[in-house]
Amino acid sequence: MTASTDNPVLIYTGAACKGNPGPGGWGVVLSINGHTKELCGGLFWTTNNEMELTAAIKALEALKKPLPVRLITDSQYVVNGMTKYLSDWKARGWKKSDKKPVANAEMWQRLDELATVHQVEWVWVRGHSGEAGNERADQLANHGISKACQ
Repeated sequence: MTASTDNPVLIYTGAACKGNPGPGGWGVVLSINGHTKELCGGLFWTTNNEMELTAAIKALEALKKPLPVRLITDSQYVVNGMTKYLSDWKARGWKKSDKKPVANAEMWQRLDELATVHQVEWVWVRGHSGEAGNERADQLANHGISKACQ
């Protein structure tokens, strides 16, 4: 894969959960220079937020070397966590402003670790709005649920 800041790897992530908690799935579409790779998986018992984080983690783990990335998701939880809250959580020792522990702290720490390897632009899109990559990531996430339930 060859990428540059004006031609980043495009990553779409999606998550789904049947019940919250309940069976959940995650989906990823990676695309660069006309080449696409799709990934999905799931867990029998999880939450939607855990699947949103897992999708982003699995996507960045799939990259074999540091690359510029545009990660596109319909998860405000992921985008806001990475762009608005992360530095404060870290400064407070993974506590929120109310002094309670950050939910899914180990997953946020892993995502932060991976994001520092790559040059990631975090982009939010409205879910189910016809964005082809986002729609496909959501389909993969739903497929991930069925894989988790087998």
